[in-house]
Formats: sequence, C-alpha cells, structure tokens
Amino acid sequence: MTFRRILVQHERKQSATLLPKPSWIKVKVSQSSVFNETDDLVKKHQLNTVCTEAACPNIGECWTKRHATIMILGSICTRACAFCNVATGKPSPVDLEEPIRTALMVKKLNLRHVVITSVDRDDLKDGGAQHFANVINEIRKLSPSITIEILTPDFLRKEGALITISSAQPDVFNHNMETVPRLYPSIRPGARYFQSLRILYEMKQYQPNVFTKSGMMLGLGESKEEILQVMDDLRCAQVDFLTLGQYLRPTLKHAEVKQYITPDEFEEFSHIAKSKGFLMVSSSPLTRSSYHADEDFKILQIKRQSTHLSN
Repeated sequence: MTFRRILVQHERKQSATLLPKPSWIKVKVSQSSVFNETDDLVKKHQLNTVCTEAACPNIGECWTKRHATIMILGSICTRACAFCNVATGKPSPVDLEEPIRTALMVKKLNLRHVVITSVDRDDLKDGGAQHFANVINEIRKLSPSITIEILTPDFLRKEGALITISSAQPDVFNHNMETVPRLYPSIRPGARYFQSLRILYEMKQYQPNVFTKSGMMLGLGESKEEILQVMDDLRCAQVDFLTLGQYLRPTLKHAEVKQYITPDEFEEFSHIAKSKGFLMVSSSPLTRSSYHADEDFKILQIKRQSTHLSN
C-alpha cells in the first residue's frame, strides 16, 4: 500500500467526524524511499502494524524514520471498543512463525528500539502472553542490543499471563487506560478500569526496573477532574510515563468526538502530570502511545539516572 493511498483512506475515515477538525489537527505528508522500504518489509514478512490497522495519523513521519509498531497475534480483535479501528471477529489460530519473522524484520530495519503490540485475544488461555514472550526472545537473539517496548491487552481473567510477560523482561511495559472509568461501559465495554491499573502496578512489583507507561485519549466527553483522577490512580500504580492525545473518530460507526482539546490545554495537562511525579509526559493532539518511542526511551533512561543521582 502506498503512502498516498494510506493517507487518503485515513482522511476519508477522519471526515466522518461530526465536529470540524481544528487547524492544529494535521496529518503530515512525508513520503520517501524509506517509507516505501518500510512498507515493503512489512509485506515481505507478512506482518501487521497498528500504524495501518488503526489509521494512525503519524504513519508518514514514523515510517520515514523506520519506526513501525508491529501488531502481533493477527489483525482480528475479540473485543469491539468504540474508539478502535481494528477489525472485530473470530481471530485466526496463532501463527507460530510470527516471532521469527518479526525478529528478522526488526534486524533488517536496524532498529535501536522497537514497539510490539497486539489485538485482544480473549479466545486464548493466556491471552497471548507466551506469544509476546516468544517475540521478545526471538528479537533479542538476532538483535541483542535492542530495547523492546510492549503495548499489551489487559489479560482480563488470564491467570499467570503477567508473570509470563514479566519473565521475558521487556524494557518498557505499556498498557493504556484509554479513558476515564465513567466512560468504560460505552467506550471500552470489554475492559475493567481497575484490571488495567492492576497489571501496571503488578508489573512494577515483578520487575522494578522496567519502565511502565500508559496513555489516554482526550475528547470523548471526560471532565478535567476525571482526567486528573486517572493521573493520580496511575501514580499510585507507580507508572513512569504518561501519554495524552486527541481522540480522532475513525468512522461513523465509532464513538463521536465530543471535544477537540487545544494545544494549550494539552500543555497544561503536561505540567500538571509532571507535578504529580510522572518521570515523563507526552501530551499533544497527535501524541500516540508509540509516537517517538525511540527518543522517549533514551530520555527516560537519562531522567531515571538523574533521579538516582539526586537521591
């Protein structure tokens, strides 16, 4: 799929939003030979990316930098969240060759940092935890110096899944809260707010040196007070890194945008979050979980080192 085609599809989906998009919501057109090379590698290794499946507005910038977020365990999700553009249905069996294909692509791209995510697989006994671990292990075999960030489902009712993930020792463990608890029944009906908090907290207990990360979409109808409460809850769960971005409606079938948050408001939320003790905050209209993940990881390491020295 060419960049132009991806961009056109994205713009058509975004045009379904009832509220007119403000001037600060822009998709950068940045096609290059590197973008096409990344696209070709994804196809060659028969992999899925959240960049295309979720119609990410930053795909042009990221793929031009060889940053692609690999989506494992297929492209069909067992849940139907009101904000998500990934297809819902009955997933295919787990592809046992996917870990090695992922590792080969990561090595080919010569990445220093890679982000691995997945669809929800409620049909699997462990929710796909062992497959995540297999992917991490295969990547490290071929690229020993790479740092690995995983963005996981909530593993609801999947006993032992988090221990499996923890044993693989990712460098960053990311699980998104997505929205405030009041909106879970309509926006994230298959999930449980305190389950999401729990896995973030427990990962920190299993692996204290792992950076934990979580994010929220704004503009779904949440109040400022509710956003601040989620921040407090995440700090109680010892989360290091918070991302805040504007929700963009994929199609008319998805939840509508209730409000466009201004860049100044995102900046205010950033200052508040930092004052609450997050080691790092990324807050802007186009911020996404994996956006600038490579650069952000290096900053996290520096900030942790500075914190240890000051203590």
